[in-house]
Formats: sequence, structure tokens, C-alpha cells
Amino acid sequence: MSNARATHLSRRGVLAAGGALGLGAVLAACGDDDAKSGGSADGTKAAASGPWTFEDDRDKTVKLDKVPANIVAFTGVAAALFDYGIEVKGVFGPTKTKDGKADVQAGDMDVSKLTVLGNAWGQFNIEKYATLAPDVLISTMFDDAGTLWYVPEESKDKILKLAPSVGISVYDRQLPEPLERMLALAKSLGADVKAARTVEAKKNFEKAAERLRAAAKARPEIKVLAGSASQDIFYVSGSNLSVDLEYFKALGVNLVEPPAKVLKASGGWFENLSWENVDKYPADVIIMDDRTATIQPADITEATWKKLPAVKAGQVIARTPEPILSYAKCTPMLDNLAEAIEKAKKVA
Repeated sequence: MSNARATHLSRRGVLAAGGALGLGAVLAACGDDDAKSGGSADGTKAAASGPWTFEDDRDKTVKLDKVPANIVAFTGVAAALFDYGIEVKGVFGPTKTKDGKADVQAGDMDVSKLTVLGNAWGQFNIEKYATLAPDVLISTMFDDAGTLWYVPEESKDKILKLAPSVGISVYDRQLPEPLERMLALAKSLGADVKAARTVEAKKNFEKAAERLRAAAKARPEIKVLAGSASQDIFYVSGSNLSVDLEYFKALGVNLVEPPAKVLKASGGWFENLSWENVDKYPADVIIMDDRTATIQPADITEATWKKLPAVKAGQVIARTPEPILSYAKCTPMLDNLAEAIEKAKKVA
């Protein structure tokens, strides 16, 4: 996994494996809602009937005779739509852990009731997908080439022939933009975006953002590092490209990161460090990739890790590099980081 530059696919694979960047790891704004989002109707009742149109972040417009009923989506996308009351027929991507429980990317969905087409990188059961008679396939995108996340490169042509696709970009933009896009997509699919729960969730997100901004302003000396752990490599993320880190930086968080010339080897995402060099970038708070493919802080046994000032001070929290793009799921990301900065001791 150290040669993240070998090919585009290997870089995506590293990302999926949890390697670096958080989506970080790895690879891994709002304008006129109706005009940009392609939402075809106002309100739930209108969106639930008649033709459906949506312009995605590849500037591709999908037009159907009716609102999609048989939706297949990347697990994280399905989890976001679920928060808005939209359920899917099938999912692909990390859905179940080895013990059958919900993966962190599955959100509040009941995974026992989901048709899972593939639970890991490179897995996608095309035959099972076809039996679902899909109306649309939806995924996120972590590059500017329109590559649909977790749709295998080697079988994408067969997969994409079976139904139109929609891509929501989470590449090189700040978190509020894909959140707005996912909300617009949910609206077009019939969600009541004016429901009290949704309105309150957005207000809570905005409140959390202001809290993080205030914490960063009050504690500019607190350095925050975004990391991801694998057996042989510790990945340090750059602040560009990832929707969460770009937003944290915009809110004033003092992010510690490798220089641009070092990040260039991974396409701008991260730097690979051996565990012996894990102390290369001093930090007061470390935010760690929470995806199940990565090693979690409690399971890291490397002595060099345990000696880090932030680790010794208990100033390590989870980071969600592939956020579930609903306001309800993204609010804790901001609150948790704000609290960590507010309470952090200066140890670096």
C-alpha cells in the first residue's frame, strides 16, 4: 500500500482499505437548489409522482418517467437517504462487520434487511443487482474524473448498462456542499425536506459549526493531526481534497499536515509514515480514521504510538473520513472536535 501512486485504481484501493487519508484516508455551497440539484418538484407529494430529473455532480442529467422506486446505492449514500426517509433496495460497500453488525458507514439502517451486493472493495454481484430491476444507482465520487465509489473498475461497464447512475462528489470541496446536494437528491426522491426533524438537524449542524469555529479561534495553539492506521503504515492526511478536513480548516482549526511536495506522491491525499516515524508531526489532538478497515487507536500496540504526547494525554478522538451525508450524522463530527479542542492540554 505504500506505492499509492502506482495507478489510479491502486490509490482508490488504498483509500478503501482504510489506508490513508481518511477518505481521507485513502484515496479515501449551496447555490440555487432547484437549478443545480435538478430536483424536479416542490414538496413530497409532487416529487413522488410524475417524471424525475436530477443533474448530478458529473453534470450528467438523469431523466426517468417516474421517481425511482428501486434504488441501489453505496452504503454511505443509502444511510444518508435513510435519514431523510428514503429507503433503497440494495447496497454495495462496507455494510456489515465480521460479526454481522452494522458497519459504521451503514448508519441507522437495519442491515439484516438489506440486499448487500458487495461488502468489501472489489465486490459487486452483478447478477443479484440485475434481479433488483434497478431504476438508478447512486454513489459518491472521490476524484474529478467521475469515478463512482465502490463500483469496480473491471466490471463498471456491465453494471452501468443496467441502470442510469448518479454521482455526488465529495472531492476537493467543503462538507456543506455535498450535504446540500444529498438533501436536494433526497428531496427529488420524495423526502419532505421541510419536516421538523430535518430542519432541526440542519440548525444543529450550523450551531455545531459555529461552536467549532469559536473553539478554533479561542485555542489557535492547539494542533490537530488527522491519521489512519494500518499494520505497517501510519498515514497522515493533508487538509485539501477531503470534505471534512477542508471544512475544519475553513473554520479555523489548526491542522498539522505534510508539505504539498510530500503529499504529491499520493495525489495530494496523505503521507505514508513507518511506525518508527509516527512522531514526525507534533500534535495536541489526533483524529483517527474510524472505518472498520483501519486499526483503531485502542488496538494499536506500537510503542512509538503510545509515547506520543497526544496519546499519553488521552487526546485522541475518532474521525469520519467518509461522512454519512445527512446533517444529523455530520453534526457530531463538529461537536466532538470542538470539545476536544476546548478541553485539550497543550502537549505538542
